[in-house]
Amino acid sequence: MTAMTLADWSRIDTVLLDMDGTLLDLHFDNHFWQSHVPQRYAETRGLSREAAREELMSRYHARAGTLDWYSVDFWATELEMDIMRLKEEVAHLIAVHPTVTEFLAAVRATGRRVALVTNAHHKSVTLKMARTGLRPHFDAIVSSHALGLPKEDVGFWHRLQEVEPFEPARSLLVDDSLPVLDSARAHGIGQLLAVRRPDTRQPEKDTAGYRAIGSFAEIMPARRAG
Repeated sequence: MTAMTLADWSRIDTVLLDMDGTLLDLHFDNHFWQSHVPQRYAETRGLSREAAREELMSRYHARAGTLDWYSVDFWATELEMDIMRLKEEVAHLIAVHPTVTEFLAAVRATGRRVALVTNAHHKSVTLKMARTGLRPHFDAIVSSHALGLPKEDVGFWHRLQEVEPFEPARSLLVDDSLPVLDSARAHGIGQLLAVRRPDTRQPEKDTAGYRAIGSFAEIMPARRAG
């Protein structure tokens, strides 16, 4: 597919980008929540790693799709663990997907507005921006925690427009979450793209009919807008 097939740049004024799994390799988050936290939880509770993982997976599942699931503070209280300290222990795994930096620079060069729109807690955003150096590429960074609704809720996009004015029909959203793409579609965001391999250590995912990219090189815009 050509860049025009995947993204019609003549109809895009604003680019909305997810962070984890979209710009950054989801391997860090998957390893952190599925392996590192269970290991540390097992050590502090005197449990086997398998028992700790089973308990935590159940607790995660109960909060899936809510702001609590994405909240560092919620899990720090819930698990009685210093979540940010634990993230620092494996922060070397934070990695930017290939061609992301080039894509961000190319979009900014066209004069379009670029916003990072994430469910990640602001403490996680701060850690990852410090590690990756991506912050200067964005005109705005918005966490769903600041708006009080996760991106899976269509109301999130209404609230986003209040703090980050954009025309839905002339916007592109790239996100690895299908429920988020569903809510964005319901809000009328004109162009939606999924991500084929959010976690580079895992197989490509089924994007359920959404057009998807394997790399941002596939939708690199031309130098000039329009």
